[in-house]
Amino acid sequence: MAHGTPAPSSESTGNPLERTAGSGLSLGLLFWLFMLAAVAATLYARRAWWLPPLAVREGASIDRLIEITLGVTGAAFLLVHVLLGYFVIRYRTRGQPRAHYFPHNTPLEVLYTAVPAAVLVSLSVAGLMTWSRLHAPPPPDAFLIEIRGQQFSWSARYPGPDGKLGRVDPRIPQPFNVDPQDPASRDDVTSSEIYLVVNRPAHILLRSRDVQHSFWVPAFRLKKDLLPGRTTELWLTPTRTGTFDIACAELCGVGHYTMHGQVRVVTQQEFDRWIGQQAQRR
Repeated sequence: MAHGTPAPSSESTGNPLERTAGSGLSLGLLFWLFMLAAVAATLYARRAWWLPPLAVREGASIDRLIEITLGVTGAAFLLVHVLLGYFVIRYRTRGQPRAHYFPHNTPLEVLYTAVPAAVLVSLSVAGLMTWSRLHAPPPPDAFLIEIRGQQFSWSARYPGPDGKLGRVDPRIPQPFNVDPQDPASRDDVTSSEIYLVVNRPAHILLRSRDVQHSFWVPAFRLKKDLLPGRTTELWLTPTRTGTFDIACAELCGVGHYTMHGQVRVVTQQEFDRWIGQQAQRR
C-alpha cells in the first residue's frame, strides 16, 4: 500500500458476504423496476400512440388477434420478471448452505414445454385462420377499383357504367397501360383521388408503374405490396365515412417519404355524384 494512503476500514467496505447479498437484492429490485417501467410505457403508448380507430370490417379480426397476442405475451413477461426478481432476492447469497441441486424434473419440464407450445400453436392457428379469411375471394358484388402507385404518388381507375375495367398491357404507354382497343376501357375513369363507398365491399387491384411499392392504410389495418409487371389484389369493406391516410410501406426511392395520399370513404350518393363529375372531365 502506498505511503500516506489510508487503509479501508471494515465498516466502509463491509463484509464480502453482505456486499454480495446487497447486490442480489439490488438486482432483484432492478428486475421489478424494469417490469413496472415496461408496463407504464405500454399503458402510456396505448393512450398516445396506439392504433387509429378501425375503419373496415375485415380489420376487426386483426385487432382482436393483436390484443390476444399482446395479452398472452404481456402475461408471460410479467410472470417471468416477477419470478426472476423473487428468486434473485429470495436465494441471494446470505451465508446459508448451498442450494439444493437436481439435474431434472420430468413433470416440471413437460409443463413448461407443453404450455408455451400449446399457446404458440393456438396463436399460429388463429393467425392462419385470419389470413385465410382476408385472402378469400371477394364478394361477387364488390366494387372494382384499380389503384396505381408510382414514384411518388397514388392514382386510381374506376370502371364506367359497364362495371368493367379495360384490359391492361404493359407495352402500351402511360397512363395506366390501358388497351384502347378494348371496348371495356372506353368508359374507364381515372383520377388522382381515391374514393370508396361506405358499407360496400371494394375489390382493389394494385399495380405499380415503376418500382415496388406497398399500399398501407393504418386505419384499414391492411397492407399489400405493388409489384412491377404484376397485379396484386385486396378487398375490404369500409365501415365509416371519412378521409384516411395512405402510406407507402416499401422503400421505393429517394422521395419515398413524400409518397403519401388519402382514401376518401363516402356514401353511395356522394360517390355517384363525384364519379359523374370525373367522367365529364375525360
